[in-house]
Parts: sequence; structure tokens; C-alpha cells
Amino acid sequence: MSRIPTTVITGFLGAGKTTLIRHLLENAKGRRLALIVNEFGDVGVDGELLRGCNEEACPEDDIVELANGCICCTVADDFLPTMLKLLDRPNPPEHIIIETSGLALPKPLVKAFQWPDIRTRATVDGVLAVIDADAVSAGRFASDEAALALARAADPTLDHDSPLEELFEDQLACADLVILNKADLVDTGKLGQIENDISADTRSGVKVIRASHGAVDIGVLLGLVAGAEDDLDTRPSHHDADPDHDHDDFDSFVLKGGDIDRIEPLLAAMSEIIETHDILRIKGLVSVAGKPARMVIQAVGPRIQHHYDRSWKAEEVRQSQLVVIGQKGIDQPAIEAALLALLNGASA
Repeated sequence: MSRIPTTVITGFLGAGKTTLIRHLLENAKGRRLALIVNEFGDVGVDGELLRGCNEEACPEDDIVELANGCICCTVADDFLPTMLKLLDRPNPPEHIIIETSGLALPKPLVKAFQWPDIRTRATVDGVLAVIDADAVSAGRFASDEAALALARAADPTLDHDSPLEELFEDQLACADLVILNKADLVDTGKLGQIENDISADTRSGVKVIRASHGAVDIGVLLGLVAGAEDDLDTRPSHHDADPDHDHDDFDSFVLKGGDIDRIEPLLAAMSEIIETHDILRIKGLVSVAGKPARMVIQAVGPRIQHHYDRSWKAEEVRQSQLVVIGQKGIDQPAIEAALLALLNGASA
């Protein structure tokens, strides 16, 4: 029996993985898909955003959320049992999509496909690395180790051993295809420079394609036939000699509230809170009084995007919930106090 192809979608926080998957699900072209979502935090926001995109291609029962920790650290406990359940179904999916958290190392996940119970039944069709072109163009994430070494020499007080760079490089090094997302926010010359920089961290022959709002044809994303689990030695990682890596450099917490009166004051206040506390990421759902649909908020650094998603279901409890992600040491009490005041009815 042929093995079920599986696509691993990796990328840093806010790169646009969920948007890419929504586009993929909405344009599945008859494929029956299953989706494994690895959340960072206790609330399944990403899974909730993906439900209902295309019930025919990917019913809600085929969207599985893993929220017990980073998928590359919980392979044996969470990922392998989940894969086996999908593979053991009487009518298994034609293709499996895995969305990793922004903190995940792709290589340990790919290696899990060598597990005896998985190896003969599924294969890694390809690893996709989604990159935020706008963030990279602003120098938010540096991947040039030589430049970091020069900066260290110039200012020894700076912490240049940030795991952000290592994660960025590891995701690129394991990729079979790189999606340079949010390309519409960056001028053509700068995009070319970013592509040249990315090529230094990717394997020979790995293509970089530009995208806006995650709009990439499904025929480009699926069917790479990479068999990534069979060539792990060509995919170097900073953590090859350190399998017990951790993510203690990041904090995340969840906030829940009720209806807000108007969205504009919330967005303005969020922008100020993000800048004051150097928050990496805020994402979630907001209930706006008098509106039948959910408001989706995605904030990456100072950039905040929002749109109405779908109508609240009759059985759903209308509430606002946000996941906040930052580097270790962010002022959680102050951030909670500020955001909760807004989520609990403050409109000015």
C-alpha cells in the first residue's frame, strides 16, 4: 500500500502559516486532507481559525490540535499516537498537513517518520518554511552568523546567542521549499536581497517563492515527493548534538474576556502595549458587541491585522480570547491588566 504523503509547515511566529493553510484548505481541489496543529499556549486559536474553511476537504474531525507542548519535544507522547489514529482510520486522508508552532525544530519531527509504525505508512512529502518577508526586511531576525560575530565584537553587552536566529536557520536548513510570505509589503530590490540571504541557509536546489497573504497554488505546495525522512544528514541543525533543547526563552499566556464595544480603541491600545512591552505576537478572537461574526486579530510586532471570520455558532459561548507570546521576562501582570481592561468592555 502506498504511503500517505505528509507536509510539514514550519516558520517563525507570525510568518503566516495559518493563513497559508487556510488558503490551501479553501483550494484543496478535491483532495481529502487531515490537519495536525501544534499550538503554543493553552488555547487552540489556530485550530479554531482553520475549522470550517472547507468541510468537504477537511472536516472538523480531521483537524487535530496538539497543545501539550512543542511538537518536536513531545513526539513520542503526542505526535506519534495522533499520526497512528489518522492512519488507522477506515478511510484515512489522502494527504496530512502538520502546522508546527513557531518554536518547533523541524528535524526531530521529520525523524519521527522513521518510527517503525509510521515509516511504512507515511512519508514526509516536503518541509515548507514560511518566512515573514516584511519582518526580515526590517532586521527583526538576523541569520548571518558572521554579522552577529562582528556585532558581538563591537558591543559585548548585547546578547547575540538568541535562539531566534538558531530557530530561523534550522527551519531554513530543513526546508524543501521556502515561502517568502507578505512579499507585497517589501519592495522588489529588498526581496531579491532577502532571497540571496536565505540561499545561504538552504540546501542546494531549494526554491524560494514569493507570496502575499499565503496565496500559493496547492499544486506547488503538495507533491514535492521529498522523502525528507530519508535524507536527514543533509539537513543540519544547531541542535543535532543537543536533543534535549528547550524553549525557556519564551513566555506565553492566555487572556479571556467578554464583548468589546468598538474595535478601534482596542487596536490603538494594543499597538501601544506591544511597543511598550516588546511583545512578539498576539493572536486570537474578539467578540464585538452587536456583531454576529468573530473578529480575528493577528499582531506581529507593531503590525496588527484584523478581519471578521465567520458567524458565531449557536452553541458557542461568545467571548474574547488572546494568546500573548514574548521573550522570557515580559511583564505579564502589566500586560494582562492593560488588555483585560479592554477585553472587559473598555471602549476608550
